[in-house]
Amino acid sequence: MALLLTGKVTTEFGIRSPAHKFFNVFVKQLHDLQNIAERVHEGKVHQGDWHGIGHVKIWTFTVDGKIETCKESFEAIDEKNMSLTTSVYDGEVGKNYKIFKMNLQVIDKEGVGGFVKWTIDYEKLNEEIPPPYRYLDFITSLIKDVDAHLLKGK
Repeated sequence: MALLLTGKVTTEFGIRSPAHKFFNVFVKQLHDLQNIAERVHEGKVHQGDWHGIGHVKIWTFTVDGKIETCKESFEAIDEKNMSLTTSVYDGEVGKNYKIFKMNLQVIDKEGVGGFVKWTIDYEKLNEEIPPPYRYLDFITSLIKDVDAHLLKGK
């Protein structure tokens, strides 16, 4: 029965900004995200600091025109392979999903730019809950905003 509740959704998107700078926004400059991304309204540290494994942040953001909140903590950072795994819980996410893990992977393209692959592994609380496709739209918007910010050279 649990197999019907688990799944994975992924989005891939090309970026024109340097891949390492894009990745660094999420692992070293996360505190700036609320000033970069239009749909991110507030981010604050709940426990620990911004960039430590297991440290908790609280986010307020807009998905499908609705303001939501959630907590997030880093589970793994692989700077060499530009990969970040986070766990998201509480808020609207916690009302619908038992497990909601996001993996960001940034792939450098020869020359300029690269590709961003963002995967959500999830387990729904019941079969009536849809897969989290609506969060992919939010992530796509986030990718575009960060890419545009970096291209401005700020």
